[in-house]
Amino acid sequence: MTSVTIHIPDDMARSLQGIAASRRKSLEELALEGLASLTQAKPKHPRGSAAALLQVMLDPPYLSKEDIDALEAAISSGRQAAEGGDIFPDSAGS
Repeated sequence: MTSVTIHIPDDMARSLQGIAASRRKSLEELALEGLASLTQAKPKHPRGSAAALLQVMLDPPYLSKEDIDALEAAISSGRQAAEGGDIFPDSAGS
């Protein structure tokens, strides 16, 4: 196993020690879990699902405000106005 030393500020170390203690783990175990989560494959969610959309939003590349504005404009331009008339005609008069 490779040994790595990471230097972090004292206040961060105290916070991490508190988190580790609350989870009944050592600081090393907490660090390994956190680092492992960065290297493990992310689960595949069904295409088009809310979970898949959220995962795409959280993963890089990150969108800029301009990207989001362009997407919202494209969505708005693709909307069609509803046709006039009653879409649920009263069948009682038939």
